[in-house]
Amino acid sequence: MENCIFCKIIGGEIPSPRLYEDDKMIVIRDIEPKAKLHYLCIPKTHFALLDEMDEEKSEILKYCFEKIAQIKDSLGLQDGYRIIINQGENGGQTVHHLHIHLLGGEVLGGF
Repeated sequence: MENCIFCKIIGGEIPSPRLYEDDKMIVIRDIEPKAKLHYLCIPKTHFALLDEMDEEKSEILKYCFEKIAQIKDSLGLQDGYRIIINQGENGGQTVHHLHIHLLGGEVLGGF
């Protein structure tokens, strides 16, 4: 998407250090962290909402969750972490490119 900040980061138009990258996803630090460690796992395929899920996007999201489990220790999340996917305006989604927040590095308060 032409005006999507995450697509621009993925495409290299906006610099952002990548903590992990492969052909399907990247992991970067959140610029407004809500925990000691706050990362964003961003699929390279652009879609905004779970409502847009089809078989291909479902496989990409499944892959992201599997990869998060594999790389959690290298991100400092070995003692546990929280996963959040914001959906829509009322859900707090500010960038309309589906992404997974990973929060950890400390004891997180409950809901």
